[in-house]
Amino acid sequence: MRSLTARQRSIVFAAAERQLRSEPAVETRNRKPLRPNPIAPWELRIGDLRVYYEVHEVPDRIVQVLAVGLKIRDRVRIGREVMKL
Repeated sequence: MRSLTARQRSIVFAAAERQLRSEPAVETRNRKPLRPNPIAPWELRIGDLRVYYEVHEVPDRIVQVLAVGLKIRDRVRIGREVMKL
C-alpha cells in the first residue's frame, strides 16, 4: 500500500469495502478466483489496481487482503516487485 498514491489507496479502501462486504467468495465481473499462484486465491479488479485476497469462512467470515498491486499490460507491480500471473 505504501507504493500507491493517496488517491489510489482511497479507491482501494472504498471498493474493497463495497465489493467484499457480502459474498466475497462469489465470482462477479470484478471478482475472480485465480489459478494456483504464490499470491492469493482471489482477485478484485478496480481499474488498473488489483486486490489479492483470501476468504476464511470458519468460525466467522473474514476477508484477508494479502497484496495490492498495479497492473500494467500482462504484469502486476506489487511494491517494487513485478509479478507475472
